[in-house]
Amino acid sequence: MSPSPRPLRKLGFLTIGLFDEVDPRRGHESTLEIIELGERLGFDSAWLRHRHLQYGISSPVAVMAAASQRTSRIELGTAVIPLGWENPLRLAEDLATVDILSGGRVNPGVSVGPPMHFDQVKEALYPDTADAEDFSYERVRRLVDFVRGKSATDFSGVEGFEVFSDRVQPHSPGLGKRLWYGGGSLSSARWAGEHGMNFLTSSVVKAEGADGPDFDFAGIQLSHIRAFRAAHPDGEAARVSQGLVVIPTDSASPEQRARYEEYAAKRTPRTTSPQGPARLLFAPDLVGTSAEIAERLHAHAAFREVDEVAFALPFTFGHEDYVQILTDMATKLGPALGWRPGGGTA
Repeated sequence: MSPSPRPLRKLGFLTIGLFDEVDPRRGHESTLEIIELGERLGFDSAWLRHRHLQYGISSPVAVMAAASQRTSRIELGTAVIPLGWENPLRLAEDLATVDILSGGRVNPGVSVGPPMHFDQVKEALYPDTADAEDFSYERVRRLVDFVRGKSATDFSGVEGFEVFSDRVQPHSPGLGKRLWYGGGSLSSARWAGEHGMNFLTSSVVKAEGADGPDFDFAGIQLSHIRAFRAAHPDGEAARVSQGLVVIPTDSASPEQRARYEEYAAKRTPRTTSPQGPARLLFAPDLVGTSAEIAERLHAHAAFREVDEVAFALPFTFGHEDYVQILTDMATKLGPALGWRPGGGTA
């Protein structure tokens, strides 16, 4: 464990953007309003989860484009886009376009692997190529190369009245340095480091090599952070963002506090041992006053190694709950962790 935690330099939040099927605009509008609030409160970044065939944001790149026109400073990220659903070249075009429109504020976070429920969706998603699709890290490498300006074709020049480029257009020069990999395993951490990406680590990790009673989420997450930085060209300066579920209650009503505590209690059993064949280990949700949460984070071995966070908002709360949680994060919890609006630390 480090002798003292790093002061928090960047404060962000993550939202799933739920909506009612009969009124999807209201849910998307709520998400945009929350991002606007985040900017007013001084947050450094707002991140969008990605959900397909569910009642959450299915097109975060489009939502980021909308948010970029309603904000001027806050960075906009995805945590994460599952690349199994995407064509890397087309996604590179969309990301670069939104980055240009936002003035260079986009932070694309991605992951790989087969799409969830692949056997049920492959005929709709890849009717002719399902058996040939590559869902390995190679899919990420293709995206990284296209975003960073490597050639996508051996053809360029003028044909008739049209001019063709051999690389993705528009090209946004700084975007390649703002690519993030969302990983929960040692192999993902090392791969992201070796390929010069940034690393998103969340409230879920794989319990690799742990057995018996020695399941320690913070310790496993710490090993991933250190493996990432050991493999990254920037070493200890390589960027890592942690995304735990954090619910400060400083200004919450008694009813809100009770609902938040009930939410966390229902999710606690999954934190006691690895879950499923993948042996996923979940972090406990942190609910309490900002002073209480700050104390727990300062004792968290992995948190002590990072200076950026994207605290995850709970899935099923109402708009007014998110307003209260974000306000307490920015005005109470952030300062308790050494953060101050506008960059830098207190």
